[in-house]
Amino acid sequence: MNARALLFFLVMLAVPVAIAADAPLARTEAGTVRGLSADGVDRFLGIPFAAPPVGDRRWRPPLPAPAWVGQRPADTYGADCAQKPFIGDDAPLATVPAEDCLYLNVWRPAGATGQSLPVMVWIHGGGFVNGGTSPAIYDGSRMARDGVVLVSANHRLGRFGFFAHPALTAEAGDAPTANYGFMDQIAALRWVAANIAAFGGDPSNVTLFGESAGGLSINILLTAPPARGLFHKAILMSGGGRSTLLPSPTLAAGERAGLRFAAGQGITDSGPAALAALRALPADPLVGSLNLATLSGTTDYSGPVMDGTLMQGTPLDLFRAGRAARIPVMVGATSADGWYSGGTKETILAAFGPLAAEATRLYDPTGTDSAERVGHRVNGDALFIEPARATARALAAQGQPVYLYRFSYVAEKMRDRWKGTEHAKDLPFIFDNVLPRYGSLTSPADQAMAARLRRYWTGFAKTGVPVAAGAPAAPPLRAADDRLIDFTNDGPTITSDPVQARLDLTERLLDRR
Repeated sequence: MNARALLFFLVMLAVPVAIAADAPLARTEAGTVRGLSADGVDRFLGIPFAAPPVGDRRWRPPLPAPAWVGQRPADTYGADCAQKPFIGDDAPLATVPAEDCLYLNVWRPAGATGQSLPVMVWIHGGGFVNGGTSPAIYDGSRMARDGVVLVSANHRLGRFGFFAHPALTAEAGDAPTANYGFMDQIAALRWVAANIAAFGGDPSNVTLFGESAGGLSINILLTAPPARGLFHKAILMSGGGRSTLLPSPTLAAGERAGLRFAAGQGITDSGPAALAALRALPADPLVGSLNLATLSGTTDYSGPVMDGTLMQGTPLDLFRAGRAARIPVMVGATSADGWYSGGTKETILAAFGPLAAEATRLYDPTGTDSAERVGHRVNGDALFIEPARATARALAAQGQPVYLYRFSYVAEKMRDRWKGTEHAKDLPFIFDNVLPRYGSLTSPADQAMAARLRRYWTGFAKTGVPVAAGAPAAPPLRAADDRLIDFTNDGPTITSDPVQARLDLTERLLDRR
């Protein structure tokens, strides 16, 4: 080997040593993790927070992650949970999904070891059948630069995360069953309580935030006794709260769905032998064709069920009964939340029964709107927008700080296509990741709104009030108040609810059911 080749060889040997020496380290209960540092942010990706839920651990509560020796690399995302991705997802995965998926990620300001920063824990959406922590729009770097430690955690999905069967109920005894995805979320929060100080986070100042199914999860965790004390503020984004979004079958109904699935796999016994056979199934038939595009009408999958422990009732009913954690809460939805579920204008409006004439006046005032637009408005109000207001009012009535918001900003280059802010279109703005979402279509106004919205969310984590420098603070909601902070194309403004009359009508309809 000549001198130049020898020098090149020695330099190449030195490079990984230099990177490893500069890499940020954190000591967890299971062992030391080695992350990445760039642009003022330390990233720790793919940290196991629980043992792999595979083999005999399928459909069991999560156990702590096995310990390791030495420095575990934490520089790539762990697999997102087993699922069938669908075309058009607003948050496409960057991993190949797998059953071994109980991993989380941590972003912090570079060198934050020894500090005690506010912590934000993210729960992704996806209807409990899709989603994960790897999508580019969930990168926590920009939030971390605001002086928080951000954590995102996976949880089991579909039939891995929400599955009931008589044999599982018998095996669990008095312990929780069926809602394994919620158990995973609680396990992640327990990991945060035990380990986040090693990353510079304050375990006594944890804000839980999530969107769609993630927001709905927080509705449930607010009233779940095992989650009490594990988080201290909450942000519910398009998370419903009424049974219109989550019908919540009984455990018995969930068991019947589980028996139907088992029978479809040729497993007809309902005892321990059936459970052994179900746990021996490969992952593929459990995933099947289940995803957000096929979920409607599925009869052999129950989703979350009323297990009596983690899920003891419809969130709104429990909130009205004073059974939620007494912590600051921020709750809201997007201005054109929801979607069109089919049907003619006549059938959509006829669902209001004796209120149909009033519904026609409010939802189709000119008589010229399409069935799609009318159905979208009705659906969004019933699933997300009115339930957000109902949730805020119910919690405010208990005397806790509550802030109601609406996200009405539409990405500048999309304003000729979208008549409002559709479901999940707020996510790139909250994480301030509009460039990965819109690319060359991103405008300076979009970037300015994203920076401002991000600061409102991190401001809430720091102070318990949605506030950002140079912008109005959201007002606390009173029980019958309709004031909210609306993030509009012209900036944030404090206003009376612009669709109050529609929501009043929807409330009358839903409270009668």
